[in-house]
Amino acid sequence: MLNSFKPTWMVNSIYQITPEQLKKKNIKVVLTDLDNTLIAWNNPEATEETLEWIELMKKSGIHVVIISNNKRKRVSKVATLLELDFIPSAMKPLQKGFKQAQAQFDMTKDEILMVGDQIITDIKGANHAGIRSVLVKPILDSDAWNTRFNRFVELKIMNYLIKKDPDMKWRNSIHERV
Repeated sequence: MLNSFKPTWMVNSIYQITPEQLKKKNIKVVLTDLDNTLIAWNNPEATEETLEWIELMKKSGIHVVIISNNKRKRVSKVATLLELDFIPSAMKPLQKGFKQAQAQFDMTKDEILMVGDQIITDIKGANHAGIRSVLVKPILDSDAWNTRFNRFVELKIMNYLIKKDPDMKWRNSIHERV
């Protein structure tokens, strides 16, 4: 039952995911969570590193799409600044946003990757939708008030999964499976 929270890969940061890694896995679309994955949850501005990573993906023909449980107003503001497509109110871990992304970009599940910092929403949702996933460490150690309970539960689940599978380790790329 808890295996539904297990990511395909665990990478320290979204910035360590390269176009070369993605192309080797036939991934053409990267769905990314917004808060604490792509940008800090408490700051709508992107860092230079974020801007460079997005530009690298675009130049390499990898489509980056923000998929967030946040409301349209919040996601639209950031997506417009970053010039990215977005899916707001995705209702992760439900399949709504994942199905919308697959239909919108006319890709198979094998061509899509979900990147997020939460196993309860991002990873479980991707697994439920049949999409490969990357768990990244949150950009900030702090969270919005509504995420703190999830983090407590996630810690328990991660400890269980790591105890069950010692190969679940943070890595520097998606070349190795968890």
